[in-house]
Amino acid sequence: QVQLVESGGGLVQPGGSLRLSCTSSGIIFRFRPLGWYRQAPGKQREVVATISSSSITNYADSVKGRFTISRDNAKNTVYLQMNSLKPDDTGVYYCNLDLRSYGGSNYWGQGTQVTVSS
Repeated sequence: QVQLVESGGGLVQPGGSLRLSCTSSGIIFRFRPLGWYRQAPGKQREVVATISSSSITNYADSVKGRFTISRDNAKNTVYLQMNSLKPDDTGVYYCNLDLRSYGGSNYWGQGTQVTVSS
C-alpha cells in the first residue's frame, strides 16, 4: 500500500522560510514524477511545483524564484524549500505521486498546514 507522508509545515512570518518534506512507504520514488500542490481556504487545489524522474522542474508563476523543489532518491524523499513566504502562500500543502500515465493510481499525502502571518 502506497502512503505519502508530508512534514515541515507550520506558522511563519512573512519573509520567512520553511522546508517541506515528503517520503513514502510502499513505493520507491526513483524514476517517478512528483509534485507539490496547495489548497487555500475556499479555493481549489493548485499545483505549486513538479519534478520529473530526471529532475526537470516546473513551478507555478506565483512561486517562481522563491520556491525550490528537489528530490533525494537515496532517502526516497522530495522537498519543497519555500523562501520569502507571503500570506498568499498560506494553505494546506500536499505531496503528489501521479502514476496514471504508467497505468497506476494518483496518490496524495495527508497534507501539511503552512500559515504565513505576522
